[in-house]
Amino acid sequence: MIVLGVGVEPGTPVAYLAAAVGDLEFDAVATIDRRLGEPAIDAVAAGRKLLVFTTAELDAVDVPNPSAVVRRLTGTGSVAEAAAILAARELGGAGELVVEKQRGRMVTVALAR
Repeated sequence: MIVLGVGVEPGTPVAYLAAAVGDLEFDAVATIDRRLGEPAIDAVAAGRKLLVFTTAELDAVDVPNPSAVVRRLTGTGSVAEAAAILAARELGGAGELVVEKQRGRMVTVALAR
């Protein structure tokens, strides 16, 4: 099972996340709990399992590309990569990144299995 980890700024337009996702194939979506209900995430997750994690849960994950800016804004060094890894593990996978974080306009995405 492939999981899309997503980090978005509040109010990110659906089109921005859709552009970042492009033609990536994934079975589930994961993000930080404070972004639950964001329209862009809801749109990408439609018809798929959506998993959310707390700042503390995400911060406990070792990721290859932590961000000081994300840490300052959210309290964790990673949302997209950490959420993808945690969700993949929770869904029975190895929790390894397939695609490291990719930045788009107001969004960051990563894939894990």
